[in-house]
Amino acid sequence: MSQQQPPVRSTRRSPSRVPRPGALAAAGAMVVLPLVTACGGEKDAGGGKAAPSVTAAPAAGVVAPAKVEVIAGLTGCKAKIRIDADELRQGLCRTKKADYLITTFPEEKFKETWLEEARVYGGKYLVGPRWVVSVKPALLESFRAKLGGTVRELRGIGPKPGE
Repeated sequence: MSQQQPPVRSTRRSPSRVPRPGALAAAGAMVVLPLVTACGGEKDAGGGKAAPSVTAAPAAGVVAPAKVEVIAGLTGCKAKIRIDADELRQGLCRTKKADYLITTFPEEKFKETWLEEARVYGGKYLVGPRWVVSVKPALLESFRAKLGGTVRELRGIGPKPGE
């Protein structure tokens, strides 16, 4: 009875090849390109583009990024950071027109949890990707024009005033 020997592996190493910088850039572009083109929006059943879930700011043509300081600058204030935690950052803006809160989140799921908890209080909020602005309702549309996002009304619990 013959036994088969396991294949012999060579211990000889091939020379290391260090990729050229141009090759790295090309490889990086190949990774990023599908991600960028995938963000072009969804198609509706008729083949046209579906309405985005977050509208762009008409004045800026973009939606504000999820950073308290950037959003504050776009609204004309310098925020004082009140909360700087793993789940959220919150800054207070004080202007002649109003005091308002800007809350940002590292992930969308934290924003949705925050909104679910805020539902108890009710009210209207300007909501964007990973951020929420709490400002008096009369200013929501002017803020939306600067920041983008959508106005979301949350129903409070309990009787409404005047009921």
